Amino acid sequence: MITKRIIPCLDVRDGRVVKGVNFEGLSDVSSPVELAKFYSDNGADELVFYDITASVEGRALFTDILKKVAETIFIPLTVGGGINTVDDFDRVLKCGADKVSVNSGALKNPNLIYEAAKKYGNQCVVISADVKREDGKFTVYAKGGREKTDLEAVSWIKKCVDMGAGEVVLNSIDTDGVKGGFDLEMLDAVCNAVNVPVIASGGAGKKEDFVELFTKIPKADAGLAASIFHFKEVEIPDLKRTLKENGILVRI
Repeated sequence: MITKRIIPCLDVRDGRVVKGVNFEGLSDVSSPVELAKFYSDNGADELVFYDITASVEGRALFTDILKKVAETIFIPLTVGGGINTVDDFDRVLKCGADKVSVNSGALKNPNLIYEAAKKYGNQCVVISADVKREDGKFTVYAKGGREKTDLEAVSWIKKCVDMGAGEVVLNSIDTDGVKGGFDLEMLDAVCNAVNVPVIASGGAGKKEDFVELFTKIPKADAGLAASIFHFKEVEIPDLKRTLKENGILVRI
């Protein structure tokens, strides 16, 4: 069996880690470099770094901070924000990223996934989908949850995987920052539609939410969270012990 991964997420704006609720009301948390080192030293399996305003501001991702983060940690690093071309993939990979997450860039040009996968391999390309319920269906949002599209999420994610995405980060806008548990219904639909790793994002509030995630959605490969780790409401070593006690395979 493959071990389940625990992944902290750094949402970075203007060089600082921030966190909000339902993608809104962002407040300052910490230095991304300091926080990344803390997670690398304290049991995180991977780290996700999002430059959350790069797409909406129409600029390239900040690479100076990214380089410092990559130099500081010893776990795999996924990077996203303002990824619109294969050159953007090249730039962040040269800064030390292991995987590149694309969202708005793929919505504008789905062929970007195919081109990047062909050049760097499927394992390098992560499709990140920000999804919200609209009129009873799962709808994809662009630009950090600010812009609604007319795309149904499960079919869009499946298309991205068919084009070469080797991993999916499923961000539930409905549960983001609410701390009421992961969006199991949405996760179940996506996990049953694709055959690549799916990372659950949005809604974790306590250790038991991760137990519920991996117990009820065994196809989910990882749980991603931000504020509960940033504010030490849940410590990763403690979380992993709880998961292990519940029969869930993790790297201790």
